[in-house]
Amino acid sequence: MVGGHDTYAEVPLFDDIAQWLGSDRNNYDKLGHFAQGFVLAIIAREIFLRQHVVKTRRWMNFLILCFCLVFSAFYELIEWWLALASGEDAEAFLGTQSYIWDSQSDMALTLIGTICALSSLAKYHDQQLRSF
Repeated sequence: MVGGHDTYAEVPLFDDIAQWLGSDRNNYDKLGHFAQGFVLAIIAREIFLRQHVVKTRRWMNFLILCFCLVFSAFYELIEWWLALASGEDAEAFLGTQSYIWDSQSDMALTLIGTICALSSLAKYHDQQLRSF
């Protein structure tokens, strides 16, 4: 809810963090993309396990990774289309902050979030499902 009031590029807490780190860039959107991968991976894993989508865990993890990356890429396309529709305010809407690799780094952070979720929560998630 921190970013609900301001645009991604203007979240005050992350402006302070950028200043402390000596950076010009507010990286609130990067945290959001990491969380997007992390949360979506667990949701997808829950569905895959409950619906018995695949038999092996390796395939399940691979397909979850693919799903999260497709979701992230589609989100970036939607951002781009909305920015084109908004005209002049595209830079403010996208929150790229003059960083040409913004979309690619957003997708990379989604990938990292997905990998972190799958590697850190898989055993705990399995335990929770067994007790259910």
